[in-house]
Amino acid sequence: MAARIDGDPAPAAHLLRTAQADVMAGIDRLFDQWLPVPADPRERLYQAMRHAAIAGGKRLRPLLVRAAGDLFHVDRMLSLRVGAAVEAMHVYSLIHDDLPCMDDDDLRRGKPTVHKAYDEATAVLAGDSLHALAFEWLCDPATSADPFVRGELCCELARASGPAGMAGGQMMDLAAETSDFDLRTVTRLQQLKTGALIAFSVEAGAILARVPAEGRTPLRGYARDIGLAFQIADDIMDVEGDEALAGKALHKDDAAGKATFVTLMGIERAREQATALVEQAIGHLSGYGEEAALLRAIARYVVERDH
Repeated sequence: MAARIDGDPAPAAHLLRTAQADVMAGIDRLFDQWLPVPADPRERLYQAMRHAAIAGGKRLRPLLVRAAGDLFHVDRMLSLRVGAAVEAMHVYSLIHDDLPCMDDDDLRRGKPTVHKAYDEATAVLAGDSLHALAFEWLCDPATSADPFVRGELCCELARASGPAGMAGGQMMDLAAETSDFDLRTVTRLQQLKTGALIAFSVEAGAILARVPAEGRTPLRGYARDIGLAFQIADDIMDVEGDEALAGKALHKDDAAGKATFVTLMGIERAREQATALVEQAIGHLSGYGEEAALLRAIARYVVERDH
């Protein structure tokens, strides 16, 4: 799926590029501030966390927090703080997923995985620490003056990252190597492994704005659809993509014999389904005006990106 936004002069493409660059710089700045390397025996742990967290990735989840927050005029610094917490949770999951006991990967975001750059024990502790720090940052009054907002953010992130979310999806992914999953099961797997944290990112912007749960239904529908579209695009890139652009090994699902959207649907049908999901996601935003332009641009980006 070749990206078409880089040379596209359209306002939506410019909006996306500008917002993504701003969020990427902001996330790196916060990680740099929040992960200072101490002059004690923990030095290696902090270096490992910085290796994984700084200067890497698309920062899609923090970008979604920002875009959803913009709908309700949330202070962008608060959105960025929540985005950093979500990204810390995401990075923790990547560190652990790359371990030999999981996916056993040597490359992530174009550089050696943490257990390769350091060692397995340090990688486990770096992931554990980022997991804990995500909640510490959400609990900080600087993230929201409202304790109920902080509590809901923590509760929802815990749900999205635990057995009913990302961790449960990873367990299903491990089981996929020895099971014949059908399309419904693969969809459920990806809704948990990838989609749950994406859904939290979208909803977090509304939580910061104190939007009640019943008022967040359109955003949940949007998040559900782009989460699946994102994973279908990933499955297509695993077959057709460029490892140099991806910054990680490709073709691993096929080698492991895992059922994916591509193996179950075929390339063309999978591509059509991803496009349909994006249009459906954008349809959920019909009640919003120009303030949802960034969310619409992100929806198109998830299937147009090349890595």
